[in-house]
Amino acid sequence: MSAGLMLYNVLCLAVPFSVALLLAALGENFNQRAGVFNLGCDGIMCMGAFLGFMVPFTLKASPWAAYGNVLGLGAAMAVGAAMGVVFALVTVTFRASQGIAGIGLQMLGWGLAGTLFRHFVGGVTGVEGMAAIAIPGLSKIPFLGGVLFNHNALTYTALLLVPACWFLLYKTPWGLKVRAVGTHPRAADTMGIHVDLIRYQALMLGGAMAGLAGAYLSLCQAKMFSDDLVAGRGFIAVALVYFGRWSPLGILGGALLFSIAQSFQLSMQVWGIKFPYEFAVMLPYVLVIVVLALARKARQLGPTDLGKPYNREMRF
Repeated sequence: MSAGLMLYNVLCLAVPFSVALLLAALGENFNQRAGVFNLGCDGIMCMGAFLGFMVPFTLKASPWAAYGNVLGLGAAMAVGAAMGVVFALVTVTFRASQGIAGIGLQMLGWGLAGTLFRHFVGGVTGVEGMAAIAIPGLSKIPFLGGVLFNHNALTYTALLLVPACWFLLYKTPWGLKVRAVGTHPRAADTMGIHVDLIRYQALMLGGAMAGLAGAYLSLCQAKMFSDDLVAGRGFIAVALVYFGRWSPLGILGGALLFSIAQSFQLSMQVWGIKFPYEFAVMLPYVLVIVVLALARKARQLGPTDLGKPYNREMRF
């Protein structure tokens, strides 16, 4: 197999692999920009993956079957937003430790999704999911056509959300408020910005996007649900926010980098390259550790009040 064909195969796999990470990390970016560190992203993705699968699975024999995927995506976003509100209640209103609350939310989402799946479904079952849509004309472009323009609608949506999130953060009054409450919440409060309300809104938006990321895994990538479907991607999404330096474009680059490593290790097994299988599987996760180690200095560029609960009654 030629090097060009090998690269083409790796990139064709990397783009769809990056979508779930990209959606979850873009949502987590809103959380962190507002000053809240949400380690529960993985649990939200689990619930989003379950509902994204469960809705079309339940409706497949009904007159609503044609709308099953859309309703599944909507249900995943709704449960993600609801879990974001729960997390906001615990961390913003009651000012609990964000790290501990995030781990609790992750365990809740993972356990609840698995329990509901075993109760209502029982075993591994597939759904039709979302089919690929080749963009006329663009999909025929040599090399790039197959890499970028032959995917499902949610993949295109995720890529379009990168400039949309950038615009929302940097070119709208709400985005300015989000960045203000994450950097100088007391100054923002003095200017009349409701710090807690903005953080609630950011967590709802971030949760909805994490739920959508989970639904992508069950509806577009695996077209099924299992307990280990998410496989820690929520934690990787949190790391990608650091790697991307809290920029949507940087997050896109990080998601693609991790996904290229993941697709490369899968391709190595297909190509029959003699390399220890265990090390190939470890490669993407080792990359995350390296990214976090190299991103230590980037922490100075992030929200200065990240992870700190805000109490307007306390001066110091």
